Parts: sequence; structure tokens; C-alpha cells
Amino acid sequence: MANNAFSSLPLASEQLSNIQSMGYDTMTPIQAQGLPAVLAGRDLLAQAKTGSGKTAAFAIGLLHNLDVKSYQTQALVLCPTRELADQVSKEIRLLARSIPNTKILTLCGGNPLAPQLASLEHSPHIVVGTPGRIQKHLDKQSLNLSFLTTLVLDEADRMLDMGFYDDIMKIILATPKSRQTLLFSATYPDEIKNISSAIQHDPLDVRLESTHDDKKIKQTFYEVDRGERTQCLVSILHHYRPESTVVFCNRKQQAKELAEALWQEGFHALALHGDLEQKDRDQVLVQFSNKSSSILIATDVAARGLDIKDLQAVVNFELSPDPEIHVHRIGRTGRAGKEGLAFSIFLASEAHKVNRIEEYLNTTFTIENPASLKRRENFKLSPPMVTLCINGGRKDKVRAGDILGALTSKTGLPGKQIGKIDIFDNFSYVAVERPIAKQALKFLSEGKIKGRKFKVRKLS
Repeated sequence: MANNAFSSLPLASEQLSNIQSMGYDTMTPIQAQGLPAVLAGRDLLAQAKTGSGKTAAFAIGLLHNLDVKSYQTQALVLCPTRELADQVSKEIRLLARSIPNTKILTLCGGNPLAPQLASLEHSPHIVVGTPGRIQKHLDKQSLNLSFLTTLVLDEADRMLDMGFYDDIMKIILATPKSRQTLLFSATYPDEIKNISSAIQHDPLDVRLESTHDDKKIKQTFYEVDRGERTQCLVSILHHYRPESTVVFCNRKQQAKELAEALWQEGFHALALHGDLEQKDRDQVLVQFSNKSSSILIATDVAARGLDIKDLQAVVNFELSPDPEIHVHRIGRTGRAGKEGLAFSIFLASEAHKVNRIEEYLNTTFTIENPASLKRRENFKLSPPMVTLCINGGRKDKVRAGDILGALTSKTGLPGKQIGKIDIFDNFSYVAVERPIAKQALKFLSEGKIKGRKFKVRKLS
């Protein structure tokens, strides 16, 4: 395993110490195969599934090659969604802690343009963003990419699926031809091969298994009659009682309607789809990730790039017509050596989709009868936490420690009953255990955070 140690790479000792402090002991396969080439300045074409460690694979490389004393934009990371861009930015910031004065800026649609323009007056070293918003800044000449040394296309297949091809090619025209280009894709359709040959120079081609360890994921299929999908899903939740479940729908209207149906059945379910405003999307993801909601209903595009830890179950409310998408959906459970559950609901007329998945995975599934699922009397799947929303955030200099202090000092509330704290520009969210939610709301509403009063409310 010696060659899989980060210490085998030509990195600064401060960077190695920081990587170790983040809990990264040995390199994942994508890091071990890709990082030496990235550090050497070579182009990379990599196929790797979600959760493979690909963000660190390119982030460590672009930080190693960064000239912090040069105040020019030297690296650009393009992502398909705002959520993935935020997630990537956070990880790069953590990895950059050992490099003082590194400026990283996130540029995504759905956020006001004026603050972004102000931040761009002094060029950031690294920009992470979505193609549409990056193109807008190039049109306004507020972003200068003429000094770029590294371009990263993260989840390139999803960006192409979302219709960003023209934007990506326009953005590339604004970059130097001598740049390093790193292209990451979960799947490997012809369009990926074509875009790679158009924008890359002799890339190292790294392919990792896109399937997941079926020993860690138990797959169960249920055949239902038309109109019985929702009741089958409710029966699955009753029978297995998963603490956290992502339910995949093929259409956003279906996601909205299913969330409402589950609320009526007494479940705390939230929908994630393309019609939500950014603030609402943030709130949905915060509540699910901090255990204030047990069920997240999502479309594939909305869920792409989400890094949700400790996910116990995935339900395909409808099967995807694409077996690769099916594999990526179920691969969100059974992570980090834990066992996961994957359930799929289908009609008899959709049996051909099951056959395609079986062919793709070279396996045969047992089709179960929904009648085998046990319903429980007076069953409630109540999430263990409640989220409190504070009308103050990063721009008000609010930090997680300030919120924790306001909740625990002089109140008698034990810190172990306070969960995840998320800080955004204008809002902060804190998860508290359900039994102390009313007390915590009272303390924060009547007390002060950092010597100031803020409006606080409980999210439903």
C-alpha cells in the first residue's frame, strides 16, 4: 500500500500535513492513478463514479501548480449544478488551508450578480462555477481567463445532458491553448470521447469500475399495478424503517406530488427539483443532511453531485431508462464499507427496463411481491433533529462557534444535543435534537449571537 500513500507524491510537507488532518490516509484508486499525471501537468480523461474521491484528485493537483503570488485566475472548475459547485468549493478551501492567501470564488446562477462582480474586481486564483454564469461573466468581461493554467470539467456527461455543450466550448475559447485540461465523467458516451478529442492533448485515460459493490448493496425489485407505486413506497418505509432515504423520480412534477402524498401519510419528506429557488434548495439539502428530514425526493439532475453520507436506502420510484443512471442512483447507498438498501418499483409494462439493468450488471434479480411488506400500526418515521433558521450568516461574521456558544453557555443545554451547523452568506442553520427544539428556539430568539439579536424560526 506504500505507493497509495499521499506521502509518495511530490507535495509540500504543509500540504501533506493538511491532507492528513482531513482524514485522508491513503489514496483512492482515482487519486492513485490520476494524481501523478495531474501533478506533472498532463491532461486527464477519467471515468469515476460519485464518491470516488475525484474532487481531491483534481483539487490537490491544481493547488500544487498554483502560483499564489500571481493575482490572476489560474484554475477554473466547471460543474453542472450549483450544489456540486458549492461542494467542490468547500473541499478546495479545506485542501487550500496550508496555502495562505489563496482566493477561491464560486460563480453560479441563482445568486445575485452584483456581489460576484465586486468579488471579481480582484482576480481570484481559482473559480468554481456553472457554465451559464461563467459565460455571463465572460460576456460582461468581468472574468479574465487568459492566464488560466488548469481547466477542470467535473461531471462532464451531466453538463452535456443538461445542454451546456455550446457554453463549454465558448468558455474554452477564452482560455489559453497551452492549458492543462482535466475531464471527469461518471459515464463514457460518445459525446465525452468527442469533446475530449476536441479540447485535450494526449490525455491519460483512467477508467474505474462504474458499477458498485453488489455485496454492500441489497437490491430488491417490486412489480406493482398502475396507481400502486405510492402505496408500495409507503409499505417499504413501514417495513424497513430507514433513517435516511433518497427517492428518485424521473420528472419534477412527480417529485412535488410524491412529497405531498408522503406528508399526508405522516412522513417528513422534502422534494428537490429544478423549480426551487436557491435559498429553498439550500434549506432542503440542509434539513436532509442534518437529519431533520428522513426522506429526500429528487430528480436525477437535481441530485447529481450531492454528497450525502450515511444514506441507508435508495428507492427508484420509477426506473430510469438508462442502466448507467440506475447504477449511479443506487451507488449513493452502501458507502464507506456500510451495507445499503436499494428498492425499485416498476409496472409489468416496464419489465424491459429491469432486463436491461440485469444485462448491464450481468446478474438476475428476484422480483418481490409488495404484499410481503409489513405495515405497522400508528407508525411514524420522525426525524431525530429539527432545524432552526437564523437570519444572519457569513456576511454578518456569524460563525458556527458563535451559534454553539449562544445555545450552550448559560442555558444548560448540552453540546451533544446540538447537531450540524451550516453557515451561508445571509442565513445560518443549526440542527438540534427534537426534544430540545422549543427551548433552543426560545434561547436563540430571546438571546444574542455575537452580541446581536437575530430573527430565528423553526423549519417545518
